[in-house]
Amino acid sequence: MNREQKRQMQRQGQDPDGEAAPQRKAPPARRPPKRDPFRPGQFLREVRSELHQVAWPNRSEVINYTTVTFATLVALIFLIFILNYAFSKGVFWLFNT
Repeated sequence: MNREQKRQMQRQGQDPDGEAAPQRKAPPARRPPKRDPFRPGQFLREVRSELHQVAWPNRSEVINYTTVTFATLVALIFLIFILNYAFSKGVFWLFNT
């Protein structure tokens, strides 16, 4: 007798030996966990304690990151402008001929 047949017999309420299988008890229903009421004071204290753990950058790092961000932004704007110009000229060329 293979596993599939044993499972089918268990679903029908029989043991593999042909005897009645013991009935399984359904697990007890779980109660939803109790939610604590929202406390703004406690929330703000926890936010403040988390902000103390943040590794804030110093002034030179902020200037460096800002410079890199603006340089990347200008390069991407220039690239998109060039591609837009080239594709528009190509489309106009295709439809004019």
